[in-house]
Amino acid sequence: MTILRVQNLGKAYKQYFSNWSRLAEWCLPSSRPRHHDHWVLQDVNCEIRHGEAVGIVGMNGAGKSTLLKIIAGTIQPTTGIVEMNGRVAALLELGMGFHPEFTGRQNVIMAGQLFGLLVDEIQVLLPEIEAFAEIGDYIDQPVRTYSSGMFVRLAFAVATAKRPDLLIVDEALSVGDSYFQHKSFRKIRSFQEEGTTLLLVSHDRSAIQSICGRVIVLHEGKVVKEGPAEEAMDFYHALLAARDVSLIRQERNAFGKVKTISGGGEITVSEVRLLTGDGKPVEAVETGTNVRLEITARVNKPTEEAVMGFMIRDRFGQMMYGINSYRLGQTIEHLSVGEQLVFCFEFVMNLGKGNYSITTAISKMDSHLYDNYEWCDSGFIFSVFNTRKADFAGSVFLDAALSVQRLSMSPGVKQDDKS
Repeated sequence: MTILRVQNLGKAYKQYFSNWSRLAEWCLPSSRPRHHDHWVLQDVNCEIRHGEAVGIVGMNGAGKSTLLKIIAGTIQPTTGIVEMNGRVAALLELGMGFHPEFTGRQNVIMAGQLFGLLVDEIQVLLPEIEAFAEIGDYIDQPVRTYSSGMFVRLAFAVATAKRPDLLIVDEALSVGDSYFQHKSFRKIRSFQEEGTTLLLVSHDRSAIQSICGRVIVLHEGKVVKEGPAEEAMDFYHALLAARDVSLIRQERNAFGKVKTISGGGEITVSEVRLLTGDGKPVEAVETGTNVRLEITARVNKPTEEAVMGFMIRDRFGQMMYGINSYRLGQTIEHLSVGEQLVFCFEFVMNLGKGNYSITTAISKMDSHLYDNYEWCDSGFIFSVFNTRKADFAGSVFLDAALSVQRLSMSPGVKQDDKS
């Protein structure tokens, strides 16, 4: 069942050439327009099904917050329609409606009504809100006396006091201490398990991919990519480096995984191989084995300096490990057209069993956000198996050692007779 449908959505703001132009248009409404429209959203279409978790990502100014505000109903679109089925709770600006001179309890009652709750409902939910916020006796103190952390706790507790059909979160969880962030995510996950649909805006790739199954990428007010979370996030990170959609290409490899490539092409990778200690190429390796990652690159344009890096991701796209030649103190300089470079990274494969992908990155500096020569996600796929180590859980083998001491009981202390 579809809970949200957005069709041909657009939002424009009037931009006047001067204050006199604004006044003239207001005084002479029948005269020629003295402004031009600045479109922050154009032709946005999407459909969200009941129970889905969808991420929305994009650079600053891409239109993310504007889209969420239109969906939440706080601003009206210029074109298009939004069809909604169910109750919406939007965490766009935590603390919206709070008055600093009123107590926390009074603000809960006022803010709860802004979220569509009746006063009687709020009174019933108050004990739960207090317990979640964990601010103790401060609930009866003026909000102006709160720390920023206490303010966020109470505001989030109010906003999530009653499970909505659609929950919209716009970077609201990037504030507060780490304990409260984890607590907030647990609450959101519990909403998901109970059937709440989630729209999440965040710059945290791990948060997006751990919660969302689908991601929408916005760029300059338009949807430029929509698809599975890992594939769409790869596209977004390529966009951060390239800044131009036309410089990004995606292709499906032999394993059925989408490979995302971006960059200016000054230097490009021609081959990636994973080798055992004796130099044998492999696509599956035992946990704890010494391996060598060999990356061959070709110089296509004269380049002053180059940094080669790689990153290993698990099957969910979560980063396991990454390093580059700059951080290892081996920047390559003065490169000529036609040169071939072979980078060999040696390490112990201390990953857990599973399937992994390798991302390669060539840039001028430590980050591919500066002069990205080539960034390639999922350029090589390999698997790890474990037949020699303890059957551990997780993604990293830490080779834990165990010792046990059995201490005798103190004299005179008797065990309880439970017979």
